[in-house]
Amino acid sequence: MKVSAGIVAAVVMLALAGTAQAKSKAPEIDLVEVKGGTYQQGDTFDTGGEDEKPVHQVTVSDFYLGKFEVTQGQWKAVMKTNPSHFQGDSLPVENVSWDDAQFFIKRLNKLTGKKYRLPTESEWEYAARSGGGDKYAGTSKGLDKETKENELADYAWYDMNSGGQTHAVGVKKPNALGIHDLSGNVWEWVQDRYAADYYAKSATENPQGPETGQDRVRRGGGWTSSERGVRNTFRYGDFANARNDFVGFRLALSREDLVAGHKAVRK
Repeated sequence: MKVSAGIVAAVVMLALAGTAQAKSKAPEIDLVEVKGGTYQQGDTFDTGGEDEKPVHQVTVSDFYLGKFEVTQGQWKAVMKTNPSHFQGDSLPVENVSWDDAQFFIKRLNKLTGKKYRLPTESEWEYAARSGGGDKYAGTSKGLDKETKENELADYAWYDMNSGGQTHAVGVKKPNALGIHDLSGNVWEWVQDRYAADYYAKSATENPQGPETGQDRVRRGGGWTSSERGVRNTFRYGDFANARNDFVGFRLALSREDLVAGHKAVRK
């Protein structure tokens, strides 16, 4: 699998600009820089369903992706409510629909003057696979039935180790880009509409998903998911207004939208 551009991970600590009043309300968002490149999107391990095929070449541009899933503390800072079933400021927000996520982003952008968004499906998979390689976010090794070794458990909360609930973001190991919980904990809404046959006609550069359709894509699996369900290529389509206690989201930002007003600190 050839990646045409290098992947550089850098944590970007965003000090959100605006009035003193806006600063007091806006939550801090940690982003990781993802250098763009070309990869083979889809079921390269031949373990998935038909909607993960055909494997096809996709190029994505540089972008920034949330180091963590959006937390309940961040949600409350913007929305003044908490819809989550499992309560805790450091836990990922859940019981939020795709529509709810869009409303949160609209308010956050008004508060900060920025252009946060959900990642596209291709961006999400590229980042989760650390540029196109891993089966899960951080590893390609799941449970070995003979030795009982399970490297996946070091990176993901899923049905084997979650204890039937979500967990604080960032507890498990990050993937090679320094991004946590891309596999497991909560499913993550992405921007694209869902179509089972989309890969057969996908654009090759920065694809945006189907132009029509009522379902939206969620990725990554959650605390209820099996090992198969937390694979980086697994796709699921759901109604834009659907809410579940195992579904949340993380934020993205295009490179051109990381403009004056942000204070970027590389670590």
